[in-house]
Amino acid sequence: MKKSILFLLIGITSIGHSQSELIGSIKADIIQKEEIGYVLHIPASIKTKKPLLVFLHGDGEKGNDIEKVKIHGPFNYLKTHKLDAYVLAPQCRENQLWNTEIIYQLILKIIKENNIDTNRIYVTGLSSGGWATWDMGFAHPEMFAALVPIASFTDLLREDEACKLKNIPIRMFHGVLDDVVPMNYPVSIYKAVKACGGSITLTLFDDANHNCWTRVYDSPDIYDWLFKQQKNQM
Repeated sequence: MKKSILFLLIGITSIGHSQSELIGSIKADIIQKEEIGYVLHIPASIKTKKPLLVFLHGDGEKGNDIEKVKIHGPFNYLKTHKLDAYVLAPQCRENQLWNTEIIYQLILKIIKENNIDTNRIYVTGLSSGGWATWDMGFAHPEMFAALVPIASFTDLLREDEACKLKNIPIRMFHGVLDDVVPMNYPVSIYKAVKACGGSITLTLFDDANHNCWTRVYDSPDIYDWLFKQQKNQM
């Protein structure tokens, strides 16, 4: 009798130590709320449709003080000049990266609420804002009439997507002495877009370090070129 009971207990113990595996997958929509501030310059006359220039700042202008986005770029130019266009500058939050989807949603909001010429929407940015400029072009190439990335880098892995940009006129600017973004980044993406037959130019400043954007944004030439670009001419 005792032997039978012992055998039964051993059998139960063995069953309790059995193992199994489950392999599966799950699909889920993750909703992430994000909020960014922005400033919008409205031209003097809005009776007719006007172009929209989107400016994306660098890391030094992140935060909650919207006045920071006016330190460089088009808003600094507007302190002493006039532009017959809407100029939009969102602000990236501190310790965050640019989110191209929220920028896109912001542009749609501005289009809906203002008299925007949707054939003349441009995006430009400096440093990390230049990276976001590239990403906006990759994500929504149908939206933009021109791109102007300055002192920018791009994910070299995205060179496989370079042909998405072949119908967008692009002007790039970079300092030869840049010790923040190495020269191989702009040169590499330039060659990739050019190989697709894209309309792209790369201007190199021999005497400039990372901040080569001041001479670009302080000159009327870049704005004159931008506002001549139209999607329906491509």
